[in-house]
Amino acid sequence: MKCTISVIYIQCVTIFLIMTVWGQENNYSRERYKMIETQLEARGITDNRILNAFRKVPRHEFVLPEYQRYAYSDQPLPIEEGQTISQPFIVAYMTDVLQLKRSDRVLEIGTGSGYQAAILSQLCDSVFTVELFESLGNKAHTLFEKLHYRNIVSKVGDGYLGWEEKAPFDAIIVTCAPSHIPKPLQDQLADGGRMIIPVGEGQVQHLVLLQKQNGKIRQKTVLPVRFVPMLDKDKGKY
Repeated sequence: MKCTISVIYIQCVTIFLIMTVWGQENNYSRERYKMIETQLEARGITDNRILNAFRKVPRHEFVLPEYQRYAYSDQPLPIEEGQTISQPFIVAYMTDVLQLKRSDRVLEIGTGSGYQAAILSQLCDSVFTVELFESLGNKAHTLFEKLHYRNIVSKVGDGYLGWEEKAPFDAIIVTCAPSHIPKPLQDQLADGGRMIIPVGEGQVQHLVLLQKQNGKIRQKTVLPVRFVPMLDKDKGKY
């Protein structure tokens, strides 16, 4: 009799836990779709490929547990090492202006939580992402494996230097702000390639879009933003 009661109790607890997780995932899904409608589509993000990427990638997996209830809110959120996960619209906007093709190879500088790389992975052939902080890089790598993002290759290193061995890249996206555009990144951009990067010092920087044509770089400023600074290996600002 005691054995039967124990089995029933375990079954009830298991069902309760399954229903709780299912309920949480449903809530996250509703919040994710609302985010797409009110934060992305309402601000002019209309590319269905990008919107579908945001539908697929669970942003709540990329934020700290204490901030998961804010995962789909219209704001950046803190992560470890004094870094942040960017506001959803900024992630979408920077992705949109790159005009990615499925065959593209993309370099990301500043892996952070891994969310931007996960979005990119839905849209291109391969993503190469570089993170200065070892703890963040290792955590993101583990999460990529957990969520089965097989086309993301990550490493810990100095983002200013890019990833020369894997160059050239069809697109480069930088998620930390240097005071100037790094020459190594310009050199690693393929002809016909695009790069989006926040540039400037202080509280506000500007997103700069670069395009390389016939070996020449054209650039234009597209949006005021606020990003964490790009750091060197000694944690000094570039």
